[in-house]
Amino acid sequence: MSEELLAKLREAIINLDLDASKSLTKECLEKGIPPSEIVSKGIGIAMEEVGRKFESSEYFLSELIVAGEIGKEITQLLKPYLKESDIKKRGRVVIGTVKGDLHDIGKNIFGMMLEATGFEVIDLGTDVPAEAFVEAVRKNNPDIVGMSALLTVTMGEMENVINELKKAGLRDRVKIIVGGAPITEEFARKIGADAYGKDAVAGVEICKSWVEK
Repeated sequence: MSEELLAKLREAIINLDLDASKSLTKECLEKGIPPSEIVSKGIGIAMEEVGRKFESSEYFLSELIVAGEIGKEITQLLKPYLKESDIKKRGRVVIGTVKGDLHDIGKNIFGMMLEATGFEVIDLGTDVPAEAFVEAVRKNNPDIVGMSALLTVTMGEMENVINELKKAGLRDRVKIIVGGAPITEEFARKIGADAYGKDAVAGVEICKSWVEK
């Protein structure tokens, strides 16, 4: 019965049906399925399938945003039933759009996808100065730092953040992933980032590979 319900929940999320996803989540709880199982075997697997559909161009950016929102809403629904010990977080990620850049759609999608697949996300917002990234790493001890930029004029700020992390002696404590429209694999290598995420799905897969090693 529990497997059948979880399969229905996964299907509802993949089909981007928010109402069905919420009612099936409530039904799972009523039937005594542990919240941690709903997250791992329901939301997590469904989001991975949504990611595959996006990668194969079956789904587009709008579907990705909707799926991320559904994952977030269900997680919020489960929060009162979850103890900290119930879910093993995959890892902790600090994200932000760099100083001088106010664009946040890509960053927000990345953050939603990370949360939906079990990461703890600390979102610093937009127009984030290098010192704020440094302070967030010092204070939160994340596994990963994700930086976004949509403007070519703000790309250089990513290198500044990496240099400031080096000066603070924190660079070796984190993996760094960068993304955004003007960013390339070559640019990421040049500034000393660990990876380039061409989109939110690819970025999440990279983050998962780092923490699962």
